[in-house]
Parts: sequence; C-alpha cells; structure tokens
Amino acid sequence: MHFIGVGGAGMSGYARAAHALGAEVTGSDSALSPYAERLKADGVLEVKVGHDAGNVPAGEGVEVIYSSAVPAENPERKAARERGLPERPRAELLGEFTAMKRTIAVAGTHGKTTTASMIVHALRAGGGRPGWLVGAPVGGGLVNAEWSEGEWLVVEADESDRSMLSLKVEIAVLTNVELDHHASFGSLVELEEAFRTFLSHVGKAVVVWDRPELLALTVGEIVRRVEVIPYDVSDPLLEEGGSRFRWRGHEVTLGVPGAHNALNATAALEASRLTGAEAQGSIKGLVGFPGAGRRFQWVGETASGATVYDDYAHHPTEVAATLRAARTLEGPGRLVAVFQPHLYSRTALLAREFGAALALADVVAVLDVYPARERAEDHPGVSGLLIAEAAADSAGGKPVYWLPSFADAEPVLRDVLGGGDVCLVMGAGDVDTLGRRLVEGKSV
Repeated sequence: MHFIGVGGAGMSGYARAAHALGAEVTGSDSALSPYAERLKADGVLEVKVGHDAGNVPAGEGVEVIYSSAVPAENPERKAARERGLPERPRAELLGEFTAMKRTIAVAGTHGKTTTASMIVHALRAGGGRPGWLVGAPVGGGLVNAEWSEGEWLVVEADESDRSMLSLKVEIAVLTNVELDHHASFGSLVELEEAFRTFLSHVGKAVVVWDRPELLALTVGEIVRRVEVIPYDVSDPLLEEGGSRFRWRGHEVTLGVPGAHNALNATAALEASRLTGAEAQGSIKGLVGFPGAGRRFQWVGETASGATVYDDYAHHPTEVAATLRAARTLEGPGRLVAVFQPHLYSRTALLAREFGAALALADVVAVLDVYPARERAEDHPGVSGLLIAEAAADSAGGKPVYWLPSFADAEPVLRDVLGGGDVCLVMGAGDVDTLGRRLVEGKSV
C-alpha cells in the first residue's frame, strides 16, 4: 500500500494500522512532519519528500491510498492510473478498518480528537486493550494510532469530506453540529442531513450531547433501532488547569482545563460504559489524561518568563472555548492569543466571529491564512487581515497585531511577552512551529 500524504495526522495512522496488519507500506508527502519522523523511528516506513511518479512502488500488487487533500492531478495518482493500479480514498480504507473490529466513532464539529483520546485512556484504564485511529497523539506518550488485539477500535468520524459515511459503527458519539467546512456543505441543513445519515447506520447506541437540535437528528427509525443516550455536565467546578464534576454518582477529576473538556469527558465515560468497562477504572484513566496532541498542549516558557501553549483551535467556537479555558490558569500576567487562520473559505465566511472570539484575550496577534488544500488566487482579497480587523473592532481598545508571517510575528511577540503572561498559539496549520521557536529561542 502506497500512501500519498502519509505525513498527515490521519494518513500516518492508517499506514500504521496497515503495517500492523501485515501490509508492506510506502508513502510520500510534500514535506517532513513529526508524524513522518515518528513513522521512520518506529520502523513503519521512511517518507519520501516530494510527489513524484517514481515514488509509487514497482509491481502489480500495489494499492494507492490518497488523502482528501491530494488532487487527481497529483503525479503519483496519475502514475497509478496509467499503470492500472487501484486508487482508493482514505475513507474507503478507514471503512475497512472499522469493519474489522467493534468500533466507537466520535463525530461532531468540535471535540472529536480530545473525546476519542479520552475514550482510549478510559478503556485502557478500565481493563481493555483498544485500538485507535485518531487525528493526533492521544496523550501519555501514545501515538495517534495503534492496531491492538483488543475487540474495540476508537476512531474519529470526519464530516469534512463526508468520510464518516463510509464507517461501520457500533457506538457513535455526537458532540455538536456547527457549520464549518463550507466547501463541502452549502448550509447547516445540508450538514445536519449528513450527520443524520451517519447516525442512521449506527449499530448499537448513540451518545449525544443533550441539546434539542442534536436530539432531533436521532428521531424516527434511529431511536427505534438503537439506544440514544443524552449526556451533559452540570456546573463543573473549574480549577486551575482542570475541573471536577459528578457523573452517574461518581466524582470525576480532570487535569485538562475548561468546561468543554468536562463535557468531552462525560461523553467519553458514557461511551466507555457501553463497552462494559468498569466505571472506576475509566474515571481513573481520565484523572491521568494529559491531553491530546496540540490540544491545549504545554510547549514551555520563553526567556522572558511567559508560558506558551499550543492548540488546534481553528473555528470561532473552539477559539473561544480555548481562551476561556486559559482563563482558569492562575497568574498575574496577560492572556496573549496568536491565531493562524486555516483555509481562505473559512476565513472569508467567519472573520467577524473569529474577531469576537479572539477579543476574549488581552492581546491578539493574527497571522496570515494557512491555505492547506486551497489556493489564494481562488479567494481574492481574503487574508488574515480580515480577522485582525474584526478582532480590533471587538477588542475595545486592547492591542491587536497583524503579523502575516512567522518572521514578522517572532520579534514582535518576543518584545510583547513578559513574565507571567500566558501565550496561546492556535490554528490547524503549522503555527505550533512558531510556539516552539518562541520557547527555544530560535528564529523561524
């Protein structure tokens, strides 16, 4: 199996699983990534940098797997077609994986990675040996994917490319539904219909946040055929860097901040309960849960004494939740938000909402857009400046910086950050690199 885009968080996990199942795996990506480096270190494969027809292995028994970010004109996909080799989207392969084990799939616009990671830790602490395919390291030194001998597999159900509709799921978790991927869904109604279709194919139970608009997606045939379990968390006690709350008569203590994480943990505990996992063991697994990769992840301290955290937040709701969580950290300093927008389409449609969310910080710095699969020429006039201007409009006079590149941002942030400040670098692109440079003292 040859994986195009194998350095990504999702595709690297699929390569791991295929390798564990006995396939010979190869792969390429446009650049090296921490996931690519870990694949090499673990003996899975050595990622070829750059896309070239020669990267596709010789022979007839080769399947080419590509991510949704890899276009049809990619030279490796073209080479596969010319040779008559099967080209398969990653959703198709993930569907095969979920058909091989009893699967828990976490769906929703926000919180999928953290909730899925929490389920992994809860099941492991509750005596299980789950496998998982998650879009980030699941915390505690565990990588983003493992194919185990246990009966359960934990995955994320991604709506961005509708790959969630390819999965075979026994237990589904639905965290929330909010329009985000505007290139895939023209309206919230269209998105809700996709989630309704996903839930209609679940085999055993649906764990869903107790909100009318979400419960409405489970009516009719779904509720007659499977168990629907609403969940919520009442008045979590938010402490520095964590929270405490009650679940089914048990006291639960978390070491990750924010009310949103208390809600994620409740969903994870409900899903774990449905597998037969022992409650106290599952709760113990969450007590020690350190957070998934790039989810309010501690990076270090700058030379000036500011603490830097990195978070994957790339939607206004996520940005606001992350900043509110940061407010639970004790300290005399300011909250400094550094945001890298992800996708031109999302920036254009949600700039005003991003600005309002970022204004929750004391100081805001906005970088230019991380394009991912989009091209700037297809979105004239769209840049991170739209969000910077919106943040300035909402910030009530608090400082807002427009710093398009890392080279622009690094010296300014070094000057701005002081002792006791908390700096949050946020975004789904490569802004984590900037966070590490601020701590390590290296130039970008």
